[in-house]
Amino acid sequence: MNWFLKGVRKGVRTEKTPSDVAPWSTELQFKGSKKESGVTSESLRCPTSAIGPGWIAERCVYCRRCYPHYQPTGNHRMGVVKRVEKRFHRSFYLYPIDVGTCGACNTELRLIASPQHDMTRFGIFFTNTPRHADALIVMGVMTEGMKEAFRRAYDAMPEPKLVIALGACAISGGIFQTEKIEADVVIPGCPPSPYTILDALIRAKGGRGW
Repeated sequence: MNWFLKGVRKGVRTEKTPSDVAPWSTELQFKGSKKESGVTSESLRCPTSAIGPGWIAERCVYCRRCYPHYQPTGNHRMGVVKRVEKRFHRSFYLYPIDVGTCGACNTELRLIASPQHDMTRFGIFFTNTPRHADALIVMGVMTEGMKEAFRRAYDAMPEPKLVIALGACAISGGIFQTEKIEADVVIPGCPPSPYTILDALIRAKGGRGW
């Protein structure tokens, strides 16, 4: 109720630009000395082999075992868009599918629809059926029980369509090192922040990002 009353008094506080990005959800960069430049995943006990050479965003689960050798830069634009569909420029409908998550990616994805981020101003919407979807957002490690559900959802989508891998588990299998998902857009993070998610989605539909 306090949030509601505050909103009535001050209006909806939607961010025009990213302004409160959590540091440990952004790109990591080597900050150690030259003597430490040879650190590897083995020496740092990295559970997903995300170090060496350099930082591998797609594998990182942000366990912070590499700190202080690697530190956050504040750059949230880590998504990799392999294919752009400009036909989705005006409206972009997403169908999320959880193939085996801990729930963190689901929570962050849901936040892009909150008043703070408001995905609809960018022409991005959720849909309850893959038959109306432009993109399939996959979260979690690909479990045996969800392979058939994933295939059926993908087959039900009209052309053109995109597959978006959200989070380290969907991209590289995370700490489980399971089957990787072939995707047109990969959004690293464990979990990715709403800022990282929105930026990649906007670029996937032909925009400049956020």
